[in-house]
Amino acid sequence: MTETPRIAGVLSPVVTPFGADLVPDPERFVRHCRWLLSQNVGLAVFGTNSEANSLSVEEKIELLDRLVAAGLDPARMMPGTGCCALPDSVRLTAHAMKLGCGGVLMLPPFYYKGVSDDGLFRSFAEVIERVGEARLRVYLYHIPPVAHVPITTGLVERLLAAYPTQIAGMKDSGGDWSNTQAFLDAFAKSGFDVFAGSETFLLQNMRHGGAGCISATANVHPAPIARLYDTWRAAGADAQQTRLDVIRGVFQKFPMIPALKAAIAHHGRDAGWATVRPPLVALTPAHARALVAELDQTQFAMPGLVGR
Repeated sequence: MTETPRIAGVLSPVVTPFGADLVPDPERFVRHCRWLLSQNVGLAVFGTNSEANSLSVEEKIELLDRLVAAGLDPARMMPGTGCCALPDSVRLTAHAMKLGCGGVLMLPPFYYKGVSDDGLFRSFAEVIERVGEARLRVYLYHIPPVAHVPITTGLVERLLAAYPTQIAGMKDSGGDWSNTQAFLDAFAKSGFDVFAGSETFLLQNMRHGGAGCISATANVHPAPIARLYDTWRAAGADAQQTRLDVIRGVFQKFPMIPALKAAIAHHGRDAGWATVRPPLVALTPAHARALVAELDQTQFAMPGLVGR
């Protein structure tokens, strides 16, 4: 059996479209994922900016099935499969492997706080053991600003010792470059792939041996972020990074998920994209106009979005 190539580059935690009834819209979802792939961006579906923890396991399985049925390459997919309930994590991870996904992005169980590394080790180990798939590639998801359950270097060391094939890397969304660099220094040379959680750190991450980034704004600014990944060694990389930071800065002035959806709604000429599932709230019309106006001042565009 041929081993699936390891995922690298830029991935998007794909925003999830909903209809007016708040049910996920698979047609819009497939179209957006196909556009992202056309921009050289992989699919980290069911990430934080996908409203993943507002989706049921059944909804995630259905959306993943629709992507594969539509002919999108599962090797370019890293679905989020980490849940608070162990059986849910196992079920989603096993289904991702059945479909041939290139890897899974796994949150720690995040409801209980102050969980020990022993508890987290057992949680990840149980998923790996119960899935029982040699092809499984787990990317640990460190996002303490949201989960309040950190991934430590000690935990990674233990997991790599026990599961050197299945533990493939991590996404660091802590927002602290020194933490990302610590993981790179400790593990990058051993084949543990570190993805920055934002394109803000993409150039630094690549210069220190990282694998790429998994970023919210790759939903709306995919090609320029992917271009920096492809050309980070070339002259002009710092200028590219500066441009990416400007666009990121505009989106960060607003609630991120509603802002991403408002931009897609505007540039895709599809007002339905602005819908979010409670407890999130869509941007007000005034805020949506302000977002678009600020983006226009930067000559921001989403080429190819209309008419997909």
